[in-house]
Amino acid sequence: MQKQRVQELASQFYSGLVAELYDFLAAELPRADDYIPFLDRSGTPALELACGSGLPMLDLLERGYEVEGLDASSDMLDRCRGRAAARGLNPTLYLAEMQSFQLPRRYRSIFLAGASFTLLTTDEDASKALARIYGHLETGGYARIPLEIEDSQAIRKDLGCYREITNRSGDRLRMSTLALDASEDGRNLSHRHRYERIPAAGEPVVVERTWERRWWTQKQFRELLFAAQFDEVAFVTPAGGVAEPDTSVFVALARRI
Repeated sequence: MQKQRVQELASQFYSGLVAELYDFLAAELPRADDYIPFLDRSGTPALELACGSGLPMLDLLERGYEVEGLDASSDMLDRCRGRAAARGLNPTLYLAEMQSFQLPRRYRSIFLAGASFTLLTTDEDASKALARIYGHLETGGYARIPLEIEDSQAIRKDLGCYREITNRSGDRLRMSTLALDASEDGRNLSHRHRYERIPAAGEPVVVERTWERRWWTQKQFRELLFAAQFDEVAFVTPAGGVAEPDTSVFVALARRI
């Protein structure tokens, strides 16, 4: 068996086998319909942060929305370009981290299509990213940032369980969480993941990587947004309703003054 171990920098996590298997094994892929109301209200041009392999950005481009993409993983952006070419699209893509990007224009809307903001594992990095977002918004523009508070007990119950599919070539693709460690305050969670491609014939490929995440309550995240100079901060459900203060899945909406 061929087993690969890589240095687990945030910008390198979604590379190699992990990038290859991501769309197949993701718990839920984003849908363009979920972001159209936000774009219609806030306007374009728009920037999708952590755009990965191109969902929902490519679907939005096909529907006529002016959306650019940014991601820290060159492998995921390569997959995005390949998907785009197959659909006759030529998106504008940037390789950069959320906490340090510097782009040549401003946007009416900046959004993430999933809770990838939680991959920023310190308040310092989160504050830097919010400052970058604020600085790249036009006056009156909006940011949309999905967040979630992970349930460590629920994750531990599923340790060792596999999420698995078989692709068209007959390869078995699967992922499991092997271990979970938490910081003293419980806000930083370190997941040890195992990714496997088991071909119908030939040697399996296995990669183990550590996925680091941090969560914020609505109160904690509101303070970060105000410190970054945003105003009109609101928290909604993914469907757009008012989020209860104690809900574990919510979306931050914030306007640049």
